[in-house]
Amino acid sequence: MHFVDECRFRVEAGNGGDGAVAFRRERFVPHGGPAGGDGGRGGSVYFEADPGLATLYDFHRQAVYRAERGQNGQGKDCYGAAGDDLTLKVPLGTVAYAGGSRVPKAELLAPGQRVCIARGGRGGRGNKHFATPSDQAPRKAEPGGAGEAFDLVLELKVMADVGLLGFPNVGKSTFVSAVSRARPKVAAYPFTTLQPHLGVVTLGEDAPSFVVADLPGLVEGASEGVGLGLRFLRHVERTRLLLHLVTIDPDPARSPLGDYEVVRKELTQFNPELAQRPELVVLSQADRPEVRDAYPELKQAFAERHGVELGLVSAASRFQLDELLHAIARRLPPRTAAPSNVAPSDVAPDAAEPDAAEPDAAEPGDDPAANA
Repeated sequence: MHFVDECRFRVEAGNGGDGAVAFRRERFVPHGGPAGGDGGRGGSVYFEADPGLATLYDFHRQAVYRAERGQNGQGKDCYGAAGDDLTLKVPLGTVAYAGGSRVPKAELLAPGQRVCIARGGRGGRGNKHFATPSDQAPRKAEPGGAGEAFDLVLELKVMADVGLLGFPNVGKSTFVSAVSRARPKVAAYPFTTLQPHLGVVTLGEDAPSFVVADLPGLVEGASEGVGLGLRFLRHVERTRLLLHLVTIDPDPARSPLGDYEVVRKELTQFNPELAQRPELVVLSQADRPEVRDAYPELKQAFAERHGVELGLVSAASRFQLDELLHAIARRLPPRTAAPSNVAPSDVAPDAAEPDAAEPDAAEPGDDPAANA
């Protein structure tokens, strides 16, 4: 299955059913009066976080998702049935933007979290609600309310604790395959990683496990769309700690210190908050003699220019790999469960919704018998 981390489509909640204009006509019941029932409530569109999903591929080929409309009211005080809600399951870490806005309408971060994206229209009232002492036979009823409709953009930001950063071919995929059971593609050419790969690192019963994300390599100008960086930089936003991998490259124009500064610059331009996130910087591929020989001088240069302690590791030979993993576990900040930059009214749980808190009979547009 292809990895899809962005898609666009339209959601349309169901319209409410129209109220009915009817009168009670029965034998031996003179002056029966108005008996038009209310229309049913339109179905709403919900997103539900499913931890079993890892991509937005299921939404890639459909342009519109519609919930069912409510049925019209009928005579003899018959209420229209409420429309069925439409629930769309999305991966953890999905962010929804509506109407071209860059303010998230909803973020789904917890398994089973359910968010109402588009609320169905209220059912219209039948003519029995408009009877007055001066008008005991009203011939008017309310039309059903329109359901909400939005053009949505969904973005998937992987839910990982540690994000691996670095230029192509610094050993990120080798690192993930060495510390977890993930098996990303490893090859001796750049940009072998074309999509994020997650690996679960388990250190033992007494140490917490954490998730490492292998992200496609960054290059200069990634925040402006160069290479693959712009597409995947957003996956870094979910991580709690950044692990920068640098190494000695055959290209004489590149250096580990220069590569680190370029990556830091791209992160700051993409999101200034990322520059304040906890980080570890490691010189990888220590199994190569030229890397080990250059380490003392590079360690001093990193400390003098950036105040950063440069580590040394080799994923291929597992040199100082366990020490690095325990250092990551110690540096990880605590998890925060609260979504950021989301309006509470947009992501209120079902228990806070008026339709769920009140019986359907309390709404003029709902049929208690139909929803029983």
